[in-house]
Amino acid sequence: MTLWCGGGCIIARLRGLPDVAGGPYDRMLKLWCRSLCWVAGARVVVHDAENVAGTHPRVFVANHMSALDIPALGQVLPHQKFVAKSELKAIPFFGWAASMWGAVWVERDNRRNAFENYKVAGAQIRDGVSVAVFPEGTRGDEYALRAFKKGPFVLAIASGVPVVPTVVYGSREVQSRTNFIVKPGPIHLHFLPPISTAGLTYDDRDDLARRTRDAMAACLEREYGVASVPSDRVRGVTGVSPLAPDIVPST
Repeated sequence: MTLWCGGGCIIARLRGLPDVAGGPYDRMLKLWCRSLCWVAGARVVVHDAENVAGTHPRVFVANHMSALDIPALGQVLPHQKFVAKSELKAIPFFGWAASMWGAVWVERDNRRNAFENYKVAGAQIRDGVSVAVFPEGTRGDEYALRAFKKGPFVLAIASGVPVVPTVVYGSREVQSRTNFIVKPGPIHLHFLPPISTAGLTYDDRDDLARRTRDAMAACLEREYGVASVPSDRVRGVTGVSPLAPDIVPST
């Protein structure tokens, strides 16, 4: 299925077809995502679907527990690209297919490279594409939220689009970070009310990250009894900024 969908994207590119909402790239991506979840026995359950409706650009910020988070979100989110760590490019077939669909690869240990790739994501947003990001940076072993990195929030502020806090629950039980064995089950996606970035500047990035994290933590505790360390008690709640200290993007 990966080869078939990726091949479809190659044909679309050779024919010069535009990457538009509901176009061939979107259809191939969603087919690929649904196929992966079907093979894994993962049943995607969407909560608060009204917060994901429409095709206007947004930054979807989600927690990260499993490799299945990407296909679970990818089959639901409208006209979007993922910002993902560059190591995933090395995964056979997956990295190739994700590149064909326009994934934005970020080298986590290279701040300047990360900034340049977030600029690419910003350009996609200006073209009307939403972006999905995992601000924890890598998959975790527990659902309790960890520190958030600043890049996604700088991206949202610089692009002037809302942040949609997104909670993923159940993917770890289907496939954990440390195990390739899959166990069929539900993956719940909670799309929380969007947080506007209107009027925000680069100096508001930490506050935006905290507001987003607090909303996600409240959902995890309310729905699943998962308690996260409060943002004001997490050392470096926004983590290590992927931006070089001398670089401030325009807003």
